[in-house]
Amino acid sequence: MEELLERGAELVATTRPVVVFTGAGVSTESGIPDFRSPSGIWARYDPDEFSYQNFLRSEEGRRRYWALGRELYGTVRSAEPNPAHHAIAELERLGLLDCVITQNIDNLHQRAGTAPERVIELHGNATRARCLACGHTYTREEIQARLEAGEAVPACRACSGIIKPHTILFGEPMPARETRLAEARSRAAGCFVVVGSSLVVYPAAYMPLYAKESGARLVIVNLTPTPLDHLADVVIPGKAGDVMARLVARVTARLGR
Repeated sequence: MEELLERGAELVATTRPVVVFTGAGVSTESGIPDFRSPSGIWARYDPDEFSYQNFLRSEEGRRRYWALGRELYGTVRSAEPNPAHHAIAELERLGLLDCVITQNIDNLHQRAGTAPERVIELHGNATRARCLACGHTYTREEIQARLEAGEAVPACRACSGIIKPHTILFGEPMPARETRLAEARSRAAGCFVVVGSSLVVYPAAYMPLYAKESGARLVIVNLTPTPLDHLADVVIPGKAGDVMARLVARVTARLGR
């Protein structure tokens, strides 16, 4: 493990710019359940019931979504950034970080100190919502208060339109701007660091492939093997928080900070 950490730290410290790609393994260490594991959200719920099409199609579909959303948002709201989030934010303070591309929707990178403009959210952000008809924006806190006050399906107070959370639902297209930007930053990376992602959800999992195709060095930090381990320059098995804290401490020492 020590040798792997040293090799990873060398690549991060000397190969710029650094792009970090994060997945559910970072969020779970803050107590936020994932969706796809055997114990995840979709082991308890049928994902087809919460599709984008069902959300748009009927009041009942939206009612079911907001009932689940009320439960999940409470968990997101109470979560705190963990050592992985803080280590990634430290890379920015060290002047190494180009951006964070994340599959997570919990806003914890920003809360840990990473500049919001450096966070590219491929699956949206659970702290915001908007009306699909008029575009009026809401904080998720506003919507949560209405749900807790007894509204089953909050409607837009400006036009009575459908309010949708700023997250990507099953069957919904990926956000075009963020997807294009993530691909461009991946292709421009000198060192691409995957943290806490199984790399099985596409098109997000194309990002390390774009980076590698363009000549980047690839570091993968994950608790379990991924389909792209054979392409990596360094694979460091372990929990995201522990590994990233130790890795960035070594980067800091290399830079004499």
